[in-house]
Amino acid sequence: MEAQESYPIDVAAIREDFPILDRLVGGDVETPGQTDDDTEPLVYLDNAATSQTPRQVVEAMSDYYYSYNANVHRGIHQLSQEASVAYETAHDRVAEFIGASGREEIVFTKNTTEAMNLVAYAWGLNELGPEDNVVLTEMEHHASLVTWQQLGKKTGADVRFVRVDDDGSLDMDHAAELIDDDTAMVSVVHVSNTLGTINPVADLADLAHDHDSLIFVDGAQAVPTRPVDVQAIDADFYAFSGHKLCGPTGIGVLYGKEAILEEMEPYLYGGDMIRKVTYDDSTWEDLPWKFEAGTPNIAEAVGLHAAIDYLDDIGMDRVERHESLLAEYAYDRLTEFDDVEIYGPPGDERGGLVAFNVGSVHAHDLSSILNDHAVAIRAGDHCTQPLHQKMGVPASARASFYVYNTFEEIDALVDAVDDARQLFG
Repeated sequence: MEAQESYPIDVAAIREDFPILDRLVGGDVETPGQTDDDTEPLVYLDNAATSQTPRQVVEAMSDYYYSYNANVHRGIHQLSQEASVAYETAHDRVAEFIGASGREEIVFTKNTTEAMNLVAYAWGLNELGPEDNVVLTEMEHHASLVTWQQLGKKTGADVRFVRVDDDGSLDMDHAAELIDDDTAMVSVVHVSNTLGTINPVADLADLAHDHDSLIFVDGAQAVPTRPVDVQAIDADFYAFSGHKLCGPTGIGVLYGKEAILEEMEPYLYGGDMIRKVTYDDSTWEDLPWKFEAGTPNIAEAVGLHAAIDYLDDIGMDRVERHESLLAEYAYDRLTEFDDVEIYGPPGDERGGLVAFNVGSVHAHDLSSILNDHAVAIRAGDHCTQPLHQKMGVPASARASFYVYNTFEEIDALVDAVDDARQLFG
């Protein structure tokens, strides 16, 4: 693939919306924006951890604070009403974005991890027992793996893991063996944050439902990068985080089928999630408010709405094509080195990230050297320690891409990797 190949989106125009991409990093810079002879332009390739935020999202949140900052559902004055409408409309916008049937199926959490815990404790503690099993995959993020692992210890439910093949794909024959009539929940990552594997979640949903099991899909790496339709997947639960899709930190989304959410008990108790309270008992508010106790992240909901509008203006089909082009190009460039090992499927079959190691160089050392070249990547186990143990490495370096990244930035990554190879001989 040639680096000069045209992009499916207007990257130059998009980059103008992200002031942070103009930063110079390195040298003796002590404050953001200060220049130094040793600084270089930032190459931000850590988007699987957190994407950058466009000015449109920041402005939407600032407008909330400057114009109608008030608590929601608590007052009849105009500011409270305006804030309430904005907060509820954000639920509607998220529902539209992922193909849910309405706001009743959209619960705001603080991130994907909290969404996972909400289901585990509000549903799992009541539904799981020693006769049940929960089926995960070997590529699960700790948010899923640890949550269900610990819930299994509390309830006695067996926790099983579908094998990951050497090429990074899920062993679907093994999945068919593990998912049986005693399976109560299948929890699977949509796009692996380490391997870049795009899992066949609709097929897994069919398999789960054939055995009257529910399925929870971790969409933290999927919703920011490709069109997602939760009804087409037939997911019972689906979760993602705002900060990975151009939105703010501190807000995540749990989608749940309305009939299932109606039957679940609340996860948190307090204000705004109750309909009636006496000294003896309480009744719960309608969905989704039943699961949103206390003052919510109102400004963050406004920001999430703006981020979704921003991505929809680009077009999620084009976002996906752009990510695929960058991932394939990075894969091809890195395979030019015979001492670079890349984990996961081929470049044209993965999501927009590449995890790799260079010879005997520890990933943390590699990341430090790349930082000297102003290239920001992630190094470590990426919250997939068991998967790294399976791969036989303590850590890996991960470059991950988004709408504002370019082929030239990948070239800068490759040049920095080559410098590291030379330094370590």
